Amino acid sequence: MVQDPEGVSESAARAARDLRVLFSRLRRRIREVAGDEDLTPSQVSALTLVGKGGAATASTLASAEGVRPQSMAATLAVLERHGLIRRSPDPDDGRRQLVTLTDAGRDRVEGDREARQEWLARALQDRYTADERRTVLEALSLLERLTRP
Repeated sequence: MVQDPEGVSESAARAARDLRVLFSRLRRRIREVAGDEDLTPSQVSALTLVGKGGAATASTLASAEGVRPQSMAATLAVLERHGLIRRSPDPDDGRRQLVTLTDAGRDRVEGDREARQEWLARALQDRYTADERRTVLEALSLLERLTRP
């Protein structure tokens, strides 16, 4: 097995590259299925974050997304124009506003999640045998280690 000067084997470098490319393609495909074409990936991410975390300030969302507050403000303005979020005064600090999902935003987040889940389950059912699905599950179990600190 060949290793590069940094001590990473050729197989590890190839697996990393192939995995990154595959996840990028899968992420794009899942976005297409969810019908997110009218929103950018950062808008979808912010909408999902508000859906998961509940009411939050724009600065909290910016920090969680790793973007500048000005970028988050622009993202939230688009989501508000689409009627997916609302801003209301923070009861603890009237200078700040809390961002929450509207009913349309909640429906969008839940509908997108269901569409992605249904597409992925159907694709796994239709394109893989039971043995192949077991192999995918075993690989996912191994890949889960990458998420640990």
